[in-house]
Amino acid sequence: MRKLLSTTLLALAAMLALSACGFTLRGTGPQDPLPFSTIFLGFGETSPVGVQLRRNLNAMGNVRVVKTREEADAILEVLREGREKQILSLNSQGRVREYNLFYRLNFRVIDKEGRQLLAPNEVLIRRVQSYNEAQALAKEVEEAQMYQEMQTDLVQQVLRRISAIKPLAPAPEAAPTPAPASK
Repeated sequence: MRKLLSTTLLALAAMLALSACGFTLRGTGPQDPLPFSTIFLGFGETSPVGVQLRRNLNAMGNVRVVKTREEADAILEVLREGREKQILSLNSQGRVREYNLFYRLNFRVIDKEGRQLLAPNEVLIRRVQSYNEAQALAKEVEEAQMYQEMQTDLVQQVLRRISAIKPLAPAPEAAPTPAPASK
């Protein structure tokens, strides 16, 4: 009984300490409001990353994804997107034992005047996949699942990076030129 009480008190003290320090799990709190109200995503219509990013932005509620660049306050330009697969190691017979899987996205964010809100960024997700010829079909399924998880990580990183954008000061307006004095 005494041991149960001390364990309970210890767990309660740990929970109290964690809640007092402001600790929250990533993605569980409210998102920072973005410094723009509309955004255009430069992905193809069927891009899986574009679809998932569009869903996440719409779920945030404080930004609207628009269909044309002209309507947008901010434009996410995709500079490069792709998956790569490299051999990482071979076994003693020269057969593949492990692969490196990469998911890469290079992008930047500009405003409707073409001013850069976020410099070109690269998000690179890497995973190691073991491989066995005897389980080739299962390894294909595993690879597809790993790419899906990597895509989710990539979208979360892009969201964090664009939510860190600071609003730009308004562009200075040109001062009116004085009219020449007439004599």
